[in-house]
Order: sequence, then C-alpha cells, then structure tokens
Amino acid sequence: MNIILFGPPGAGKGTQSKYLVNKLKSFQISTGDILRDEINKNSEIGKAINYDMNNGKFVSDEIVNKLIKNLVSDPQKKNRLIFDGYPRSLSQAKNLEVLLKNLDQNIDLILFLNVDKQTILKRLEKRKIIENRSDDDTDTIVRRYEKYMETTQPVLNFYSKNPNFKEIDGSLEIDEITRKIDTFINV
Repeated sequence: MNIILFGPPGAGKGTQSKYLVNKLKSFQISTGDILRDEINKNSEIGKAINYDMNNGKFVSDEIVNKLIKNLVSDPQKKNRLIFDGYPRSLSQAKNLEVLLKNLDQNIDLILFLNVDKQTILKRLEKRKIIENRSDDDTDTIVRRYEKYMETTQPVLNFYSKNPNFKEIDGSLEIDEITRKIDTFINV
C-alpha cells in the first residue's frame, strides 16, 4: 500500500508516518531525510542541495524527483511506501504519478491532516519548549505554515479529485487521528 501524508508543519505527519511504517511494514519517504542524507554523503547531488539551501533556495524539483525515483524503483519497497513531505509541488505530484505508473504502482491512499494556524502555533510552541527547537519560533512557524499552504494548495486540489483522498481533522489528539487512519487502511 502506497500512502501520501499531507499536512502543514506541526500537523503530526512524522508521527503518523512512523505509525504507518510499523503497522504496514512499509518504508517512509521523507524528503527532508533524503536531502540531509545526500548532503552527509557529500555527493555531487548533496553539494548542489547544500548550495541551494545555503542560498535560501528550495531544492529543485529535478533533484528531488531524481532522488525519489531511486527509492521508488527499489523492488524491495514496491507498494510499501509512505510519502511524508513529497510531493510538495504540482510538478512533483505529476512526476510521482508518471513514475509510479511506469513501475506498475499507484497511490492507494492520500491523507490530508488539516490543521488551522492557531492549533499549529500552540503545538509548535509546546514542541519548542520540550525539544528546544530553534526553527519553532512564532514568526518562523507562521511563515512555514503560510508557505506550506500556499505551495501545497495546488497539490491538494490535484489530489482532492481522487476517491482515495481523505481529509482528517488534524487538531484531534494523536490517537484519535491514528484511529481515523486505521479506518481508511482497513488492515
């Protein structure tokens, strides 16, 4: 089962991704982790990623799509992928659709953890205190939330037409969200 998880920063995507990976014996595809891994390898792609990030740019869709292709093409992971943070743009969504079709795979479930800005602010303020994260100051949180909603809205519109698209109230408690997800995966 291939699943895409959408939600703004602080919505709980990472928590739910980890749950799904364990429950379904799947593999998490987290673009953040993939990009950091390439930087740590000091590969040519890693150097390009580092350059873009250090200059305040988004990593190009071309680079992200190439890295995703390598993971999705792995026969060990076929139909066992949990996408967390990908696709982030309409071109990435279209790329994923073509890529999976060429590999005789599809997206079985698209989950959108919809959380309003105020709930995100409260959650990330707590996380900032508990985890001491510097990227969780209020201005940064608001910018990340607004940028996420702006860039992801076309992707959500693209997928919302799919009968496998499910919107979940992301302001619920973690276990309530997990129970809702369980009703969709029917495992």
